[in-house]
Parts: sequence; C-alpha cells; structure tokens
Amino acid sequence: MDLNKLRAEINACDDEILATFTKRMALCRGVADYKIQNGLPVFQRDREDQVLERIRSSADPELSGGAVALFAELMDISKCLQHRRMGTTAEGWTEIPALGKGTVACQGVPGANSETAARQLFPGAEPIFLKEFSDVFRAVESGEADYGIVPIRNSTAGTISAVYALLAEYDVSVAAATTVTIRHCLAAKPGIKAEELTAIRSHPAALQQCDKFLHERGIPVCESGNTAQAAREVMESDEPWGAICSPACAAQYGLEILQSDIADCVRNYTRFFCISRKTEYTRSADVVSVLLTLPHTEGSLCRTLTKFYACGLDLLHLESRPIADGSFEVRFYLDFRGNLSDSTVCALLAELKDSLPQFRLLGNYSYQ
Repeated sequence: MDLNKLRAEINACDDEILATFTKRMALCRGVADYKIQNGLPVFQRDREDQVLERIRSSADPELSGGAVALFAELMDISKCLQHRRMGTTAEGWTEIPALGKGTVACQGVPGANSETAARQLFPGAEPIFLKEFSDVFRAVESGEADYGIVPIRNSTAGTISAVYALLAEYDVSVAAATTVTIRHCLAAKPGIKAEELTAIRSHPAALQQCDKFLHERGIPVCESGNTAQAAREVMESDEPWGAICSPACAAQYGLEILQSDIADCVRNYTRFFCISRKTEYTRSADVVSVLLTLPHTEGSLCRTLTKFYACGLDLLHLESRPIADGSFEVRFYLDFRGNLSDSTVCALLAELKDSLPQFRLLGNYSYQ
C-alpha cells in the first residue's frame, strides 16, 4: 500500500466534493429565488427531516452518523446563504452614530464600581442609585431611566448569575459595555486595628475574589448589597467591622485602609453592561450578544456552534445558565464578533431564530 497514492486519491475525492458542494450551493441560490418569488420561509423543517432521514437510511451503517452530521452542516450553510440572498436584516434595530445621553441608573450607593462604569460610559453623568439589580432593569424597561449599568462578569470570580437571569426576564437590550479595574482593600473606621475586627462586610463577589486573604485571617464575613454599601455600613456602625471596597470608596466614606490589594488575583477586572430599552447599535459596534435555548435533538449544541464557524464569525464567549423552573433546562448566552450591518451576521441571526425554540438578540456594542 502506497501512502502517497492514497493521499493523491483522497485529494481527487476532495476536488470532486468541492465541485459538488459548489454546484449544490448554486442550486440553493435558485431555491432562495423561488422562495422570494413565492413568499416562502427559508426554514422548512419537514423538508430538512426528510433529507436527513434519506441520508441516514442510504449511508453505510458505520458511517450514517457522520453522513447525517455532514449533510446537516450542508443544509445550515445553505440556509445562511439563502438568508443572505433574501437580504435579511436585523429587524427592529436602528443604526445610530453613537451612544446617546440620558438618565443612568446603578445598583447600590455612591462609590460603587457601577458608578465608575457609568462615568466611563457617560462622563459627567449623575447616576441614580437603586437597591437591587432588578430595580435597575425595571427602571429601564419602564422608562424611568434611559440606561442602566449592571455587572456581568468578573475576570476571576466569573459571571454574575442574577444579571444573566434578568437579561432573559426583562425586555431590554445591551447598548454598550465597559471594563472597570477592580482594586480591593480592607478598610475600617479610623482607629480600628485589623486584629480588632469582628466581621468583614462586602458584596458576595468581592468576598469570593478575596477568599484566600479572608481564609488566612479567619474573620467572619457578612454580605452587603455592594462594596460601597458595605463601606457605608461599616462607617455608620458602632461595631468594629471592616469593609472590602475600593480605595476611592474607602476615602469617600471616611474609612482608613488597613491593607491594600487583597484580592487573590491582583489583575482583577469586571465587565459592565449598559442596558437600554431602545434597540440601537453603532457602526463601530463589533460584539453581538444573543440568548437561546436548544432543541432536544442529537448534536443540537454542536450544530449550533458550527454555524458560527461556517459563517466565519469569531465566538468570544459562551455561557450556560439554568432556567429557574425546576426543569434542569439551561439557557445559553453567546457573544461573537460582528455588526448588524453585516449581511452574514444578519443571515446567521435569522437562521438561529428560525431553528431554535427560543432566540433573542440582546445587543450589538463594543467592549471597552
């Protein structure tokens, strides 16, 4: 057996496959034109099921799974091609020159990292502060605030699960994103020494990010709404408490820093989303966020992810979160590179919307 000869024959087969693929896609363009003329949808599940079943029954039993996967991918490429030919757009979304101005809502109290994020996106703004993340979403959805600032992910502690759940619950979109450098310090009222502390207060995420420091000292911890609220509680209490907060926050509430940079990882960042009731995007936006659920079919996750590769779109982040209905079902959140003015992006979004049980475009924005 000659390996070079086998490889040469494989190359010849590949050339035949490529020629047949090109011919098939040309036929799909014709199908798209027919559908345009007759007002037919791109996705027709009965037709797809028939094709895959025919392939499954005709293929060598040892190869049937691979053959079905191959032809499923061919049909997904075909559907994206048809959507592009039909001129599919991001329906309901408006391109604007830049992020607008308006009332900005944050969770917590002055000095919170959310305020820092708000000022990075809206220089000179005076945010309004609300108690819970859900209050921020509610204010934006109702029109009480034009924008809301919420944390979505930390570089060491991971995702903010409550915010992901609220993105699915409320009818808002992601208008922008910004990243805040997080510096945690241990602070207390002037005159209080570290060995005198009976508890340390902070937001759960901040406590998690400083876990090694807290474990070594063995001081009880108490959760607060956010780091700024913890600093204010410490300043207002008669108890010898400490707060984990930023140096700026400690200064704002008159606390004395007992130890600086106490996070387990010194390079610590939190990304914040700016949410809006409007469905707008800018020409410079280069990140698209979507949420979706998958059908209970063989290979559904693989098939969905492969669509991004087939369209040449870079998948940046994939997050799965449980749907809180007792079903053990999950919802996926994806970020990928793209802009809604790109026909390939719009074709992929249309294909995902057609083929999935739940799909929603969350926003098109830029990381900062």
